[in-house]
Amino acid sequence: MTKYKGLECILLIDDDTPTNFLHTMILKRAGIDALVQTHTSAIDALAYLTSTGPYEGKKMIQPGIIFLDINMPAMNGWEFLDEYGKLPEAQKAKITIIMLTTSLNPSDRERAESYEDVVTYLHKPLILNNLQELVAQYFEPVDAE
Repeated sequence: MTKYKGLECILLIDDDTPTNFLHTMILKRAGIDALVQTHTSAIDALAYLTSTGPYEGKKMIQPGIIFLDINMPAMNGWEFLDEYGKLPEAQKAKITIIMLTTSLNPSDRERAESYEDVVTYLHKPLILNNLQELVAQYFEPVDAE
C-alpha cells in the first residue's frame, strides 16, 4: 500500500451501490493507502464535506479525490458542483474532482470541463490504469521511513 501526500480519503459519489462497491475494489487493487468513503446521495456527500447534518460536530477526513456521477436522484452531479462551488476556498482546497459517468453525450463532457473544480471526465467503470495515472499526476507518494 502506498500513502500519498494529501490523499488520506477518496470520496465516491454515485447512487448505484454496486458501482460504488466495484470502484472501491479497484481503489484497493491500486494499492492506495486511503480511506474510501462512498455516498449514494450527493446531498449526503455535501453534508460530509461540510460537517453538517448527520456529520455535524464531527471532524471528517477531507478527500483528496472526489469521483462524481452525473445522473443521480434528488441532487445530480451538476447540482452538486454548483453547491460545491459555493463552499469557502479553504474547504475546497486540494480536492481533485473527476466526473465518472456512463454518459456519452458530448455536451456533458463540455459542461464538466466548464467547471474549474473538475479536472477530468471519465467513463465508467473506473479503470486501474486511469486511476494510477491520475494519482501520479496530482499526488506525491510519501517516502517510507
